[in-house]
Amino acid sequence: MISEGHKGIQTAVEKSFLGASWQMCNVHFMRAVLKNIPKKDKPEVAYELREALVDESKMQLLADKLHQKGYSKSAETIDRFRYDLWNYKAFPRPHRRRIRTTNGVERINKELKRRSRVAGAFSNDESLLRLAVCIMMDINEESITGRRYLSVED
Repeated sequence: MISEGHKGIQTAVEKSFLGASWQMCNVHFMRAVLKNIPKKDKPEVAYELREALVDESKMQLLADKLHQKGYSKSAETIDRFRYDLWNYKAFPRPHRRRIRTTNGVERINKELKRRSRVAGAFSNDESLLRLAVCIMMDINEESITGRRYLSVED
């Protein structure tokens, strides 16, 4: 399960999806770390953070460096999530780029929002559910017949 770093989501994953691992979305992780970095240092820290996301051994070094520079909130964010960043590496290499972030889920949510706004007001919950199911079926059909987001052959 990949999501933002909300504790409620982490707890729900532990309770509802027994045996599943939770992973912090790499994009949300970078945003959380960079949030407390001054503008003048952001490019350098962002570069080091991208390198650390590729090489796990560099993450602790970056946290130590941020502590030394006085960016303790960012360093604590790294310490809190650093063990939950690389669960995607248990999957086949071709899939990793797609599942290390929540981009796929966010893309589906954006499409649901876009198409439900066109419909306007719904007379009842069932009509909204019917539209959502149709949209999800379209997305599923496109993934099966068109360009695949994840491919079993890879």
